[in-house]
Amino acid sequence: MVDDPLSRVRVVLYEPQDPVNIAATVRAMKNMGVDALRLVRPAAYDASRVQRVAHGTRELVARIIHCERLDEAIADCALVAGFTARRRSAKWRVVTPRELAPEVLSIGAESPVALLFGREDKGLPNDALDRANVVVTIPTTEHASLNLAHAVTIALYELHVAAPDVTRVLAPPRKDAPPALAKQYERLFTDVERALASLEFFRSRNAELIMRTVRSLSYRAAPDAREIELLRGMVIEARRALERGTSNP
Repeated sequence: MVDDPLSRVRVVLYEPQDPVNIAATVRAMKNMGVDALRLVRPAAYDASRVQRVAHGTRELVARIIHCERLDEAIADCALVAGFTARRRSAKWRVVTPRELAPEVLSIGAESPVALLFGREDKGLPNDALDRANVVVTIPTTEHASLNLAHAVTIALYELHVAAPDVTRVLAPPRKDAPPALAKQYERLFTDVERALASLEFFRSRNAELIMRTVRSLSYRAAPDAREIELLRGMVIEARRALERGTSNP
């Protein structure tokens, strides 16, 4: 089994005020493969309502840890990353979520790490940021204030895509087809040329240059075997329809 550094990521919400943000955070965690949430003095919330908003998260909600002090929530973490949108006078090391992700995954390979987010109205106070090894800001316009759950989602997304061994892989198309063969391309080009000739398309154009462009376009599109036969069938039917039309009085 591949070791999963995301299993050592702890999302820490410092004094969250809105239960909806707690629920949205849980949902984002489920989406991105993180399952440890710690709440420091949260507003009262109904766990069953959280589960209704964040479907399929019963086990994650059951594991939420409540802490009275921030130090309790981060005591076992080897890295604490504090998220803030405000400029501070202290000279913290400041990174973006994308820059942070490799560091979190590297340290998370062996030790727990914490992603720390502040209150909806005021963010993280300075004494909470004092506990952070690194400060994280999410690039935005000059309107820098983000919804709490949105900030969590952005942070977790960057971690998720930076961890390819544990990132969800999309299944291939149900009706996958092999690549088109050279002989299929040649049959297509022959039929396209015949159809264009029937339309007298080459009357005022260089046929060789036109067909070279058709080849180049087709190769760049890289149709599979099923798609190229579909294209050929469309061209053939169009030529036949044209021929039927011209043969009728």
